Parts: sequence; structure tokens; C-alpha cells
Amino acid sequence: MSTKKMTTVGVLCAMALALNLVIRFPMIPTVSFLNYDPKDVVIVIGGLMYGPMTSLIMSAVCSGLEIFYRGGTPLDVVMNMISTCAFACTAAWIYKHNRTKNGAVFGLAAGVIASTASMLLWNYIITPIYFQIPRETVAMMLLPGYLPFNLLKSSLNAGLVLFLYKPVATILRRSSLAEKKVSEEKRSRGMVLLGFFIALTAICVTLALQGWI
Repeated sequence: MSTKKMTTVGVLCAMALALNLVIRFPMIPTVSFLNYDPKDVVIVIGGLMYGPMTSLIMSAVCSGLEIFYRGGTPLDVVMNMISTCAFACTAAWIYKHNRTKNGAVFGLAAGVIASTASMLLWNYIITPIYFQIPRETVAMMLLPGYLPFNLLKSSLNAGLVLFLYKPVATILRRSSLAEKKVSEEKRSRGMVLLGFFIALTAICVTLALQGWI
């Protein structure tokens, strides 16, 4: 990894951690102990720029550092990494092999599905151990709680990535933190509008579930 790339990844990790500190809120009342934060948006952007391994590294760094200022256990790190990598690495891998607008959309959609499905499985496995509760109790929470939370979370992140990827990549390139080749495509108004629509829909659904609208 070049010095420039290491610097850029470090900047993106700092951005992800800052967002994790500043923005954090519940999305689904039935699992109010699960909170959304937008750090995955930055981790996906890093992966789209440099590939799935970058997303994996950023996920490990951010998940490891998060327990120092929020507290937690190794299980928190594992679950954070599974959730983030299922989304970010899937999207980055597909985009790496198809660096087009369609590739980005398909990658993010696949990431939403992978993250949602993996977290249903791993919450069923890990949550009873973490909270010391019967697995049957967790099973009853999967469809009304974990499924909509992870679907909304991943969809919101996907929309924000579509909306923010080009501006963030352009800023990094113009500041000489990123090479031009990682962001050569022209910004598409359709992609921005699609990202805005997806993010807005996820936000509105969250507000409706919380009874705020």
C-alpha cells in the first residue's frame, strides 16, 4: 500500500469514526437497543475507490477503535465487522469488476441483501450468547426487529453512498490524497437523484416507525 493510499485510508477512517461519534439513533422500536450510525457510508466509499480489501481494513480499524470510546467486547467487534464487511466488501468487489454506474448500483443492492441476510443469521447465533437470553426469544425478534433494522440501515447507507461518492472522491483527488484514476467517471445526476430518493425513503420509514411523522 502506497503512502498516499495509506494517508487517504487513514483520513477516511477518521471520518467514519467522527460520524460514529456524532450521529447515532435507533431506527426500529422493537429493537431500540440497535442504533444506526453512518460510518459504513465512508467505509463503502473507501472500498469503491480502492477495492474490497480496503473496506475490510477500514472495518477492522473502526470496529476495534470504537470499543475504546463506546465500550464493548470482542463480540461487538465481530458483529460490527460482519455487518460492515457483508455490505461494503460485497459492493466493492462487484464494483471492482464492473466499474460502471450499473455496477455501483448492483453492488450496493447486493450489499444490502448480503448484510441483511448475514445479520439475521449471526444475530440468531451470537445475540443469545451476548445477552444471555434464550435463542427462542431472539428468533421471535428476527422478522419484526432485526430484519427491518438491517434492511433500513443498509438501504439508507446505499442511498447515501450513491449521493456522496463522487463529491467525496473528487475532494480527495483535488487535495492530492487520491489518484485521479479512482474517480474518473462523470457524476451522474440520475445516480444522485436515485441515492437521494433511497436515502429519503429510508429516513421517512424510520420516522414513521418512530411515530415522528
